[in-house]
Amino acid sequence: MGPADPMYYPYPSRRTVTYAHQGMVATSQPLAAQAGLEILKKGGNAVDAAIATAACLTVVEPTSNGIGSDAFALIWVKGKLRGLNASGPAPGSISAEKLKKAGFDEMPKYGFIPVTVPGAPGAWGELSRRFGALPLTQALAPAIDYARKGYPLSPTLAYYWQRAFTIYRQNLRGEEFKSWFETFAPQGRAPQAGEMWRSEDHAKTLEEIAETNAKSFYRGRLAAEIDCFSRQHGGYIRGEDLADFQPEWVEPISVNYRGYDVWEIPPNGQGLVALMALNILRGFAFSCRDDELTFHRQIEAIKLAFADGQKYITDPKQMSFAPGELLSDHYAAQRRQLIGSEAAQPQAGTPPQGGTVYLATADGEGNMVSYIQSNYMGFGSGLVVPGTGIALQNRGHNFSLDPGHENALVPGKRTYHTIIPGFITRERQPVGPFGVMGGFMQPQGHLQVVMNTIDFGLNPQAALDAPRWQWLQDKTVLVEHSFPQAIAAQLSRRGHDIRVALDSGSFGRGQIIWRDPLTGVLAGGTEGRADGHIACW
Repeated sequence: MGPADPMYYPYPSRRTVTYAHQGMVATSQPLAAQAGLEILKKGGNAVDAAIATAACLTVVEPTSNGIGSDAFALIWVKGKLRGLNASGPAPGSISAEKLKKAGFDEMPKYGFIPVTVPGAPGAWGELSRRFGALPLTQALAPAIDYARKGYPLSPTLAYYWQRAFTIYRQNLRGEEFKSWFETFAPQGRAPQAGEMWRSEDHAKTLEEIAETNAKSFYRGRLAAEIDCFSRQHGGYIRGEDLADFQPEWVEPISVNYRGYDVWEIPPNGQGLVALMALNILRGFAFSCRDDELTFHRQIEAIKLAFADGQKYITDPKQMSFAPGELLSDHYAAQRRQLIGSEAAQPQAGTPPQGGTVYLATADGEGNMVSYIQSNYMGFGSGLVVPGTGIALQNRGHNFSLDPGHENALVPGKRTYHTIIPGFITRERQPVGPFGVMGGFMQPQGHLQVVMNTIDFGLNPQAALDAPRWQWLQDKTVLVEHSFPQAIAAQLSRRGHDIRVALDSGSFGRGQIIWRDPLTGVLAGGTEGRADGHIACW
């Protein structure tokens, strides 16, 4: 790519594109981005920077992720793209039958029942072992320092912390939740913007993970603490579940969209939804972004892709269809024919047989990482393992208790996963990492960012800043308050139930880093809907 490439076509934006050459880290928290940059300057590569940033985010943005998170990564190293799936399975002792006998008709949001094996510490250890240039003790040092000495809350972080505190105070009852309030609301309230927060327990746990390359978390003292806490309160997760876990290296999946290969992690992640939608849309020609037909077709395509994704995506060992079958040209053409001039009710097809944090890093040697980790629904399950600072995720909430459902709860099974990193290449050369956080908004954000970039020539910052839409269910579509009002009215006339959001909190928070293959210059964009920041040199 170069200045004449459509990816660099100028477009009005709230922020300007950030350029650098030796290294770049983009994420939703300035302190975490700077932690990654610090590691780059100490001789670390893009992988070390990603680990440092991810660990730091568990401290400086605990409203979206924690040590008890899952993680996924796409890593470009030595001329090849690799995928890492660090999502943990359901405990071996849980089952839909047991929960139904206990009176549950669906998976609850909080408590031990939706807790699955955390994968993030394993991801840090595995990434460091295979591709890191620095020891894990050095990569985790900034996170440990912030946990021990504290940091002042940023405005967006304080908002979500307060919101979570209000929800948890209303919904969490029981002794098992006491440690969450002691850890994250030590004064009986959520900390405020500019107020210092620290956690010595968090710091000690990160030190132990660093010194043991995460082995303590899965087979040592920390694993024993999780097991003990679970047994004490009737939970299902056990030490053997942790000991059996190992992050999995996977082959990324892709579609070619107008000469660019768009890559995602294969199921159990929902990146397949974004690729199915792009596969449908590549059969249309788009001349203008701010056009009712453009938005109509985007919305209809994502609805069709979600209908298939929510029916078929689950642990890949138990999927009815392989990703390649859902991404075939023939199936995309079938689904494309269902898009007419009016909004339709989405239905899954039958193909022929055959809260989250995101970060992007790049170094001066051409290595690049697209990384995402999440506790799901903000702080997750509402459980913090006493004395450790480990907030456990509630990813199991996505399981179904219907035994006939593709994503039915089964012991040792990985659930449909919302968090997805993205990556783009062109002619086997890296363009770069991108991602948009936010539950089921993520494939929708990926689609919009990719099309803003490739179809409409927006630079990285403009591609993120452009007003977004979000399909919710049936024919209901939420649009940002900055979305063109005239186009919203036109979409309404096509049968879409258009609703205008008062704030942009649910529309995702993204980051982008593109690399020019000729000069090595890095171009980054960061999310204006968060406390986004790009650290570079």
